[in-house]
Amino acid sequence: MTHSTTAVPHRTGLPSTVDVLVVGGGAAGLNGALVLASARRSVLVVDTGAPRNAPAAGVHGFLSRDGTPPGELLAIGRAEVESYGGTVVDGEVVGAYRSGSRFVVALADGRTVGARRLLVTTGLVDELPAVPGVAERWGRDVLHCPYCHGWEVRDQPVGIIASSPVAMHQVLLFRQWTADLTLFLDDAFEPSDDQWEQLAARGIAVVDGQVAGLDVTEDHIAGVRLASGTVIPVRAVVVAPLLRARSTLLAQLGIVPVPHPSGIGEHIQAGAAGTTEVPGVWVAGNVTDLAAQVVVAAAGGLVAGASINADLVAEDTEHAVADRREPFSAAAEARNSERVLGNRRHGL
Repeated sequence: MTHSTTAVPHRTGLPSTVDVLVVGGGAAGLNGALVLASARRSVLVVDTGAPRNAPAAGVHGFLSRDGTPPGELLAIGRAEVESYGGTVVDGEVVGAYRSGSRFVVALADGRTVGARRLLVTTGLVDELPAVPGVAERWGRDVLHCPYCHGWEVRDQPVGIIASSPVAMHQVLLFRQWTADLTLFLDDAFEPSDDQWEQLAARGIAVVDGQVAGLDVTEDHIAGVRLASGTVIPVRAVVVAPLLRARSTLLAQLGIVPVPHPSGIGEHIQAGAAGTTEVPGVWVAGNVTDLAAQVVVAAAGGLVAGASINADLVAEDTEHAVADRREPFSAAAEARNSERVLGNRRHGL
């Protein structure tokens, strides 16, 4: 008897059961699916089609893919997964529960799929500061990571709007890309004496007072507007959102987020290979690693995919050994002949 599932399509167009169902079709999910499909596992990826980095012009820090538009990168990834026999569909997973040794996964449109293992790569939600204009410009000229956007704003006037002491870390990092920096304290924190000295030494301007919003001209940020009415000219703005794992589905399985040690948000704790406290469920990407850029998320998917395959190999082997130890019967003998002889039973 073999327990490696062969996907059987049913009338909805989805396989009825698969070895691995991947929830989320970003870099982590697709790379995990790629590894599993190339390991000859039946794989289904379900993706809502709303990647976190959709507003960005390009992916950065990804060797050979630097500057690639996010949508283009995902299209390439989908095609690669499908080239190995994996299935990628647009949809939303709204529920999952264990049924015996497998999981039953429910989609928003009412369809269900069985899976031996789950890889959850649902990413995170950016909770942005409540500054008018920030949400509308997010990912374009409202930024948070210099490694993602620093090159694009090099040598331009950039404003860092503080929402916590994390702003101090951001302003010193962005100083590597531009000398024209302004830190807007926005009543969020008061720099220490040492920090004031650092700001002065690096030539970083500091503005007191509350921030009222952003000035936008011809679809570009032109300045930061204070409650006093004063506008400080800048071409880009940096904020520090709270990062919260998308964990609704995981919570249904008994896996809940915990505060990240850095204080930047909440994440799902996982082992080095993406294992969770619930057997059969793995995670990868931003849902567990809040700071992961695209290339790191993809690497997490690769590691998780390999770990899942190894787990399935162990289970397949365990079942094969148990079958071999069965008392002799016609049915057991037929299964053993099928496994050992294959096409040779037909004289080929």
